[in-house]
Order: sequence, then C-alpha cells, then structure tokens
Amino acid sequence: MVGVFRRSLSFPNKNPARPKPPMTHHTRSVSLPTRSHPLLSNLRDQLSDLDAWSSSSTARSSARLAEGLSCLRNALDSLDDALRLPQAQNLLCGRPRLAEKLLEDFLRFADAYGIFQSAVLALKEVQTAVQVAIRKRDESTIASYVKARKRIHKEMRDLTSTIRCVAKCDILREPDHSPAPDAELADAISGVVRATTSVSVALFDGFALSFAARRSAWSGRLRLSKKAKVDEWIEELQCTEERLWSLRKMKDAEVREVLNKMEDLEGCVECIESGSERVFRSLISARVSLLNALTP
Repeated sequence: MVGVFRRSLSFPNKNPARPKPPMTHHTRSVSLPTRSHPLLSNLRDQLSDLDAWSSSSTARSSARLAEGLSCLRNALDSLDDALRLPQAQNLLCGRPRLAEKLLEDFLRFADAYGIFQSAVLALKEVQTAVQVAIRKRDESTIASYVKARKRIHKEMRDLTSTIRCVAKCDILREPDHSPAPDAELADAISGVVRATTSVSVALFDGFALSFAARRSAWSGRLRLSKKAKVDEWIEELQCTEERLWSLRKMKDAEVREVLNKMEDLEGCVECIESGSERVFRSLISARVSLLNALTP
C-alpha cells in the first residue's frame, strides 16, 4: 500500500503582536485672556456709542441732545449694575482717593442736573405766560420773558464751567497697577465720567448760547469759531426776541407764526427736560451704588 504524502508549506512565524506603547501627549498650557464680565462689555459698547455721538458733526438740535442724553442714561444704568460686582468693592476700597473723587464728581453732576431742572421749570412757566401775552398782544409780559432768558443764559454758563472743572482733574488717568478685572472696571468708570462731561457740556453750553442776547450770541459764536465748531447753539431754541416787542404792529398771520415758534420751542424744551430728568435719576442711583460699594 502506497502511502499518500501531503506537502505542507511552512511559513515563517509572524512576530507576536506587541502592545503598542502608550502615546505620550504633551499637554500645552495655553493662557487665554480673561473674559470681560458681560456688564462691562455692554458698558464698553455704550461708551463707544457715546464717543460716536460726541464726534458727530451734526448741528445741535433737541433730537440730537435727546439722543445723547438717552445714551448717557443707558451707560449710567450699566455702570450702576457694574458697581455691584465684587471687583468694584476691591477697586474702590483699595483706592480711597479714587472713591472720594468719584463721589465728589457724581455729586457735582447730580447738582448740575438738579439746577438745570429747576431752571427749565421756571422757563416753562414764563413761556406759558408769554404765549397768553402774544395772543392778547400784550407787550408788558415780554420783559419778564426776556429777563428769564438772560437768567437761563447765566445759569447755564455757570453750569458749563462747573462741569468742565470735573474734567480737568481725572485721577483715573494716573498710573494703575491693579489686577486686570479691576483695571478694566476703572477704565469703564473713567469713560462714564468723560461721557457725562461731554454730554453735559453740550447741553448746558447749548442752552447758554441759545438764550444769550442776540449780540452776545454772535460774539460768543465768533469766539468759539476759533477753537470749536461754529454751530454750538440749539437750533429750535433760537427765538427772535425782536419780534416780540412789536406785537401790536403785527398782522394776524405774523402773530400765529410767532405762536407756532413758541410752541415748537416749548416742545423742544420738554423733550430735553424729559431726557435730563432720567439722567439725573441715573446719576443719583449710581452714586448710591458707589456708597454701597464702599460699605463693608
């Protein structure tokens, strides 16, 4: 019996599977910039809007001033919220001179807007009386109105000087080595103070020039033209006082025209008064938050 031989093929043994060495991961430390608090980011955006408003070449008008006052109120409200953050207490308690200066500045701002409110209220009362006098063609009341305008001019000029004094001493511009969150808050506070100064000067100075006597207004305009914009007064507040002295000689159509002008002026004043009142309340609230941040 013949045996059957089978050929077997032998292959070299494969190397046994070796366990793969664990991959070594080099952990890289990436230092990311500290994220700003949402309140501070929002406040920076509002300050940017105020910077754009201040740098605008648009002539002063009641609508433009109302817009500036609205933007300022929003920034003050955001600052009010930011002053309740923990870093606000760290910043203010760590820099007592800064805290004292801020309390003084916000007190000056609030006092200025309080005086402005009182002056506008007195003006509105005189405006109501003079409109009645125009309808009756009674020139005896015109003298009181002219005196009121001169008084407004002086008060607003004094307020403008007061607010400009705040800007001359900015302690926040001094070198600061505070931690990043505190420095960011300090920069935001400084921006709000500068914005409040800018809007307030535009408001008070605009009223001062608009209610100056015709001769004074033109001389003031010529002085300002050398170092500032020419159209610094408020368009709607321009009132031709000369026409009020000739009521008896006016025709009915001319009287109606003067009345319409006075009504427009009254609406303009009310619009600005409303915006300034909101700013006044926001200033008071922000100062209270400053005091609270200083309270242990």
